This record gives sequence, structure tokens and C-alpha cells, in this order.
Amino acid sequence: MTSATLPRVSVVGLGKLGAPLAAVLASRGFTVIGLDVNKTLVDAMNAGKMPIVEPQLNELIAGSKERLSATMDANEAIQKSDASFVIVPTPSDSTGFFSNRFVLQAMETLGKALKNKQGYHMVVITSTVMPGTTGTEIKDALEAASGRRVGPDLGLCYNPEFIALGSVVRDMLFPDSILIGESDTKAGDMLQTIYLQMCEKKPPVQRMNFVNAELTKISVNTYVTTKISYANMLADICDRIPGADVDAVTKALGADTRIGAKYLKGAMGYGGPCFPRDNVAFAAFARKIGARADVAEATDRINNFQVERLSTLVSKFAKAGTRIAILGLSYKPHTPVVEESHSVKLAAKLADAGYVVTVHDPLAQDAALAVLGDKVVGASSIEGAVRESDLLIVATGWPEYKEISPDWCKREGQRLTVLDLWRTLPADKFEDVADLLYLGSGR
Repeated sequence: MTSATLPRVSVVGLGKLGAPLAAVLASRGFTVIGLDVNKTLVDAMNAGKMPIVEPQLNELIAGSKERLSATMDANEAIQKSDASFVIVPTPSDSTGFFSNRFVLQAMETLGKALKNKQGYHMVVITSTVMPGTTGTEIKDALEAASGRRVGPDLGLCYNPEFIALGSVVRDMLFPDSILIGESDTKAGDMLQTIYLQMCEKKPPVQRMNFVNAELTKISVNTYVTTKISYANMLADICDRIPGADVDAVTKALGADTRIGAKYLKGAMGYGGPCFPRDNVAFAAFARKIGARADVAEATDRINNFQVERLSTLVSKFAKAGTRIAILGLSYKPHTPVVEESHSVKLAAKLADAGYVVTVHDPLAQDAALAVLGDKVVGASSIEGAVRESDLLIVATGWPEYKEISPDWCKREGQRLTVLDLWRTLPADKFEDVADLLYLGSGR
């Protein structure tokens, strides 16, 4: 297809996921207009560079300027597009459910603009929502604001992304599959056409009704977190058995096609803006409808235990007052996000226990210090953090930490203890200067 024959697209919400979606679509030949209430984000996209740290994002924006623009005017966005992707926040409420308030505001805004447009338009809900809401309150809000009925002239789809911060662009270009919850065949066909053009390869497309798609999205993340907690449970067990090695066990487990190797590494607990809250929402939803979600609840308990497990491990090697350096504060590499980061939680817990804590992160240090305050000290360099520590914790698997020099670990009259939670450093390289301990190694 050429740009002239492709559907024109608007992306509502230009945050950490919306901006990459707009950039990827534009890079694949679509004419894209972004819509946001934040003037800073709109101006940044029009200037060709977003203030969002995400690999490849600004390169794609710079290379697609002629097809990519942004506005604060919903009428302009609707008139210049055939399909609107809504990717606004759905924060957790006090019950653990996802709140639709920003989605509903978007439905009202888009609906009012649709009153002034002739012809077919499709609205795609990309934000993660609770099962049972796209076909009820979201659909009702869109119809009430637009004066239209979902059907021949108005399509509605639920189409969540399966991506991770730090690899959003790659994940959008090379997804394992596409999930479409559709109001009708016409809407589903249009969305499928968009995705098969957008993706570098042709992934399988799973099409279904709204509620099945909503349940699939939240189930996928809950299943993945179960694998993470299972691996961490195994690591805890292996820590207590001489000769045990969690990597050997999980490698063998992952070779079984019924299990698979992804997300099966005993290390830190999971964090970030999605996994923890999705697990809580899944369990809350099950309780509300009278079902049991014991597995999800156990997964959450095991994950919450990991910070205590690590702080207890530290106490075996160092007394209060010891200088501890924690390398890695983001919840995963290649992102500045510290939301629900176990590294940040561990730093706070150790500082509260009386340790002198220095922290470092290539991208997330400022964000972490904003959370931790004066409990810890920010390091000016990796080398400085390592040299000034009596116990070193490599907490996030940033590639920069593979460059740590053994010379930085040399101590007069003693050996540096290093807790390498992701097995980042090669043991043989440091055997002369440090006691390098891996989680789940039976040591």
C-alpha cells in the first residue's frame, strides 16, 4: 500500500507508549497526527524530538517528519484521520481496578469531534482496561458524545499493546501476535490492515469480542509474572542448598516446550508500571465476580517478599554502618522508570536499617533520588560508587555494569563482597579481588 491508500491515523495520548506508536506508524508509511492536552508534548512532536527516553524513538520521529504532526485540537485530529488510537493512562484505584476516567474523557472529546465529521471512523482503545468495560461504559460514552451508534459508521476495537519500556519500538515492530477485540468485522478488518502494514513481519492476529480480548490482555501479564515469581522461588530454594544452581535448573525447565525459557530467571522481583498492578487487578477482578485467583495472589506475595529476602541476605555479610553501593535503580535496563522498582525499595530498606547507601543508574538516578530523598547519596560515576563501597550490589542488568574493572574492587587487607543479582559480572575476572555472589547459587 502507498501512503495515499493507507488509513490516516490519530494517536490520542503522546506519552511513553503513545509517542512511540505514532512514530512507528509514521515510519511505516501512515500519515499520523498526535493529540494531547499537554502543549509541551505536542510542541515537541512538531519540533521532531520528544522528551521521552526510549531507544529508536527520536530517530523514527526525525525520519518521518513529513508524515507526523501533533495538535491539541480534537476536531483537527478527527478530520485528518480515519482511525483514532486511544492510549491514555488507566491508573489503579483504591480497589486495585483500573480507572477509566481518562479513557472516558477521551471518548467525550473524540465523540464531540465526530459530530462534525462525515463518513466512517474507527476508535481503538489501546489503554489496558478491566474486563467488561469496552463494550459497556466506554462504548456508551463514545455513542453519547458522538450521537452515533457503534456499527456501520462507527467502529470500536480493544487493542492493547504487549510491549516493555526500553524496547517499545522494537516490540511494536516485531510483536509475537496482535490482539483485536472488535465491535464488528468491518472494524476488525480495518485494524488488522493497519497492523499488517505497521509490523515488519506478519504476526498472527487474534480476533475476538471485547471481553475475551480484555481478559486475554490481563491474563498474559499475570501468567508472565507467575513465571518470574516461580524462578525467584527456585532461586531462594537454591540459595539454601550447597551445590544448587538456579540457572542450571531454569535452563532445563525452559527447554521443555510446555514451559519455555522467557522470563524464567531467578533474580530481582518484577516492577514497573504494568506487571505489579495487573496482577493486583486480576486478583481483585476475580474476587469481585466470586472466582478464585490463588495463583495470582501467591505470585504477588512471592514478589513482595524479594526485597526482604535481599535485605536479609545483605545482613549476613555486612553490619549496619557498612557502606553499600547499589548499581541499577530502574525496574529494568534501558528505561529511566523507577515505578515499583525493587532496587529503589531495597535502597530505602537498607538505609532505614542503618547502612550508608550510595546509588547509581545510567538513566534513572534522578528519578530514584526524587523518591529516596536524603536516605541515600547519588554517585557521580560507576567507578566512584564501586571504589567507595564495602559491599556492592549489582541490582539491574545494565550493560554498562559489564565494564566494571576489577581494579576498582581492590581493597587493602580485605575483599569486596559483590552481590550480582543478574549474574552480570564474570566470576573468574574478579576472583582475585572480590567475593562475587550470585543469587540462587547455593552459596
